[in-house]
Amino acid sequence: MLIRQLQYLVALAHEGHFARAAERCGVSQPTLSAALRQLEDELGAAIVERGNRFRGFTPQGEIVLGWARRMLADERSLREELDASRGMLNGRLRLGVIPSVNAVVPALTTSFVQAHPLVRIDEIETTSHEVLRDLAAFDLDAAVTYVDDEPLEHVRTLPIAVERYVAVVPAAIPVPDGETLTWTQAARLPLCLLRPDMQNRRIFDAAFAAAGATPNVRVEVYSMMAKLCYVESGQFATLMPASMAYWVDARQGVRIRRLVEPDVAKAVGLVVAERDPFPALIDAFWRHVRAQVALAPAAS
Repeated sequence: MLIRQLQYLVALAHEGHFARAAERCGVSQPTLSAALRQLEDELGAAIVERGNRFRGFTPQGEIVLGWARRMLADERSLREELDASRGMLNGRLRLGVIPSVNAVVPALTTSFVQAHPLVRIDEIETTSHEVLRDLAAFDLDAAVTYVDDEPLEHVRTLPIAVERYVAVVPAAIPVPDGETLTWTQAARLPLCLLRPDMQNRRIFDAAFAAAGATPNVRVEVYSMMAKLCYVESGQFATLMPASMAYWVDARQGVRIRRLVEPDVAKAVGLVVAERDPFPALIDAFWRHVRAQVALAPAAS
């Protein structure tokens, strides 16, 4: 059994297509197919459901795939630990980030790569539902997500911030004077929000329900930047984390109102899969973030 055979298998799982998996691995499709057949012969088990196209994995193939992911992750961790033993942290940290916490992450990652010049950060925008799946499949090394609502199992969790929320309202839409807006008042605005399958949206829906209000959602999008683009059109308001309020160009007359009644606060944290031994690069990032959190001023 060779490492490259396991890489081909994991690539096929990612792509769900023989030709695309071969392209991902930089080999021809016949080379990839022959390597997988050889792996089947070595293990004495059918791995791939074959036909005119890729149809999935056999039950035995799913077992092999799980082991392939673990073995590749361990091989990668071994190389990182050897580098660390020589006094140089090296490698690529794959960090999943849900869209609503984008503003929290750069301060942590920037200081980490400055401290370790050979490390690269691969930031991957994802959803909270996908975080645990991708950590378990070794497709992510760590993630920054909300940590006090979703069930998080078989992971380490490090709270790093408490997020509150604001309404962002363009000048053309009337809004009461003052620094705050109730969720009931916000519900009456023509809103552009994230899609319902995203945790940020579920937090907002729960707050509206607690206030006994039904939001006037006119547009649903998949990114925070898209929401701001709709605000710039002047026709829609949006809701967003207070940490992202600096993205708003106040010169265009956009108003920012803190959302109250209820006062919603959610913990954001770093999440990593429980592993033994703990990979050197992930451990270094965990320790770095923990030190940064310890130095940060307490939230008001």
